Amino acid sequence: MVRAIAALIGAAFVFVLALALFGTVSDRITSPPQATAVEEFHEHPVDAELASNGAFGKFDRRQLQRGFQVYKEVCSACHSIRLVSFRDLADLGYTAPEVKAIAAGWQIEQPAPNPDTGEMATRKNVPSDHFPLIFANDIAARAANNNAVPPDLSDMVKARHDGANYIASLVGHGYGPQPAELLHRFPDAKTPKGLYYNKYFANLNIAMPPPLKQDGQVQYTDGTKASVDQMSKDVAAFLTWTAEPKLEARHAAGIAAVVFIAIFCFLAWGAYQNVWRDIKH
Repeated sequence: MVRAIAALIGAAFVFVLALALFGTVSDRITSPPQATAVEEFHEHPVDAELASNGAFGKFDRRQLQRGFQVYKEVCSACHSIRLVSFRDLADLGYTAPEVKAIAAGWQIEQPAPNPDTGEMATRKNVPSDHFPLIFANDIAARAANNNAVPPDLSDMVKARHDGANYIASLVGHGYGPQPAELLHRFPDAKTPKGLYYNKYFANLNIAMPPPLKQDGQVQYTDGTKASVDQMSKDVAAFLTWTAEPKLEARHAAGIAAVVFIAIFCFLAWGAYQNVWRDIKH
């Protein structure tokens, strides 16, 4: 009797699930969901083709220095890289005197108490300091940026899907007028005042104005032509380094591990053949 009741309850449960599934499928067929502006016009990032890509990727030091120059002259007006210290710039190929000069000449100084009065003041940066915050707090950041808080860029490559490609595409190719077709099909999707249309941004409207406005905006010290495309790739490469400064060591360790496993498997196979060579099956 108990089994019969349990079977009946199970059958009823399966019937309800089947009915719900049928209703969902039927609704999808008769009333398919309408496409949204984001689904129709949001584009996936293009490949920035950085030297650090792939299992054998390595950083291009000249590109990293160019990317740091773009960050310094363009991005640092709003975005901090608080997880990076000035002395880390030695990994980009800068000498110790150059690192010291960059730290001392940075536009924002370190907050520090006055040694005589104890009141808060500032001091010059030194190589051991981390890059200082651009804004003292979120309130100051919002007041200066149309109520938006510019994110820290230290780990931005890891924080966004397809990070380096996303950054290069966003700042290099994403900005522009809204397509006429978008406004025709989705009149309510017009970019609000104070925002900017960007086809690579999640909801198509971003608070950050176009940072790279024209070719030659930055004068590269190595003579490279500073096109918008080049600058976007260079700053993406630099931010890849800030997020993964040990990328090259990680790649080298991975390759060494694969080689070790391959050799170990070969030796294990040889040992197996040697131990069992006289055994008849």
